Amino acid sequence: MNPTQILIEALESLNGNKMRSGLTILGIVIGVAAVIAMLAVGQGAQDSITGSINGIGTNVLFVFSGNQQGPPRQNQNANRNVRLLNMDDAKAINDPFAAPSVSAVAPVLQGSADAAAQGQLSKTTVNGVTPAYGSVRNETVTEGEFISNDQYLGHASVAVIGPDLADKLFGRKEGLVGETIRLTGQPFRIIGVLESKGGSAFGNADNQVVIPLTTARDRVIHRSGDDVDVIFVQSVSAEATTFASDEIKQIMQTRHNIPVGGDNDFTVFTQADMLQTASSITGILTIFLGGIAGISLLVGGIGIMNIMLVSVAERTREIGLRKALGARKRDILTQFLAESSLLSLLGGVIGIMLGWLISYIVGRVAIATGNAFYPSITTSSVLLATIFSAAIGMFFGIYPANRAASLQPVEALRYE
Repeated sequence: MNPTQILIEALESLNGNKMRSGLTILGIVIGVAAVIAMLAVGQGAQDSITGSINGIGTNVLFVFSGNQQGPPRQNQNANRNVRLLNMDDAKAINDPFAAPSVSAVAPVLQGSADAAAQGQLSKTTVNGVTPAYGSVRNETVTEGEFISNDQYLGHASVAVIGPDLADKLFGRKEGLVGETIRLTGQPFRIIGVLESKGGSAFGNADNQVVIPLTTARDRVIHRSGDDVDVIFVQSVSAEATTFASDEIKQIMQTRHNIPVGGDNDFTVFTQADMLQTASSITGILTIFLGGIAGISLLVGGIGIMNIMLVSVAERTREIGLRKALGARKRDILTQFLAESSLLSLLGGVIGIMLGWLISYIVGRVAIATGNAFYPSITTSSVLLATIFSAAIGMFFGIYPANRAASLQPVEALRYE
């Protein structure tokens, strides 16, 4: 039998049991669609997180208290056994002689507060910063200006707010310069609105208020001494990040009197470290989601085997007649494998389209809820789902096909 004849007979056989074939295909459709959608969601999450980290800048380092293997956390002063970072640490890191690979340093005091304006109230993140914070964190204002050195030194009650917070409090994101908001009851004049960045490893960057560090310590966060929560460091170039990291570690070890070979009471994270951590987490998430979806595809394959076994039982006399007329075992085996593979491939094609539709809907829902999340369907995920669905059809069709091909003509013709 030539391939064309095999395909025609397979189609005729499946067409003879439309309802049964349709339900069998549906199992594969659901499995493939689930695999495509879950992998797209996982890839979209990875793209979103890595994009947010890259938005900080490719030559940014993070210094925070404690010897940890993870992203910086707010309020490190909760652990009293760890020596906190302070302004003197930031000044030492900013020394061009001790750290020639460092171009700028931005210490930050972090906290949270209730922001109020025009009768609206919203919980927000407060970052007390120095003027260098804008360039180090790659912050851009859509209107107004960032905090100046005079405002920092003068303990000015000024604020730059994120677009999400602006929308919550004022119902708009433009024309806000000169407006007043209150943080823990203290009035602050808005001097700028930040450009949208979306969520990141540090929370929602669009729901924040940036104020001078001096003002934050005096009026909002009320931190004693000159402690800070995190120090952002910008190296002179992306290539110099490794050198800057080594210089920072040397400076901090000297300042904190850490002996050679001792455990550091601080952590320096580079952009590469952050991306590696994020990629590892999202990679595990993608595999987990794909594995769950793969179970439904496996169930669809079992459905194919079940239907093919029923088909063999129903067509036993037909098989016997074919073999009596000269059909070889190979011909019978090929015929039933073609039917199971066709069921699986049809389900795979429809499943890919359904998976794309589900991914599109998830993306639209995410945008509608204010989350810039875009599921991403890759060529590799489509090929994986297609190949896997075809393999499922072949694998679960082998046993029924072999059983049909092994029937003896005389016994098959006598089958009732």
